[in-house]
Amino acid sequence: MSACLQRAADADQLAAFSEFLQAFWRERDLPAEALFPFELALEEIFLNVVFHGQPSDGHQPSVEVRLDCEGKQVTMVILDDGARFDPLSLDTPDVNAPLENRPVGGLGIHLVRTMMDRVVWRNMDGRNELTLTRNVENA
Repeated sequence: MSACLQRAADADQLAAFSEFLQAFWRERDLPAEALFPFELALEEIFLNVVFHGQPSDGHQPSVEVRLDCEGKQVTMVILDDGARFDPLSLDTPDVNAPLENRPVGGLGIHLVRTMMDRVVWRNMDGRNELTLTRNVENA
């Protein structure tokens, strides 16, 4: 069973997306302890679109979140029509380097990649599409 929500890429819409995700979780009686990685991923990716995804033509991007659950495997697809960007193209940050030697940015995407079983990006019909999948049975 799947669900979908679309809103403007505006920071004020984060609460609506979070409520949407939490309602999806409750309705499917998924383990509460498995929700956090999806909440973190949603916030990270959504806010990246809001703050960095503005296209050069100045149009306000929109974000669509699709959720699906098959058995205990949850898939979240985040689509946006903002500037083309493959977050998986970023280098893995050196988390062992001293703070003063680390570049700003990239840690959120790194956390998302580590917390999910599978992360895939593609550009489809001019939209960024990031698919995140995780087995929540043994969270």
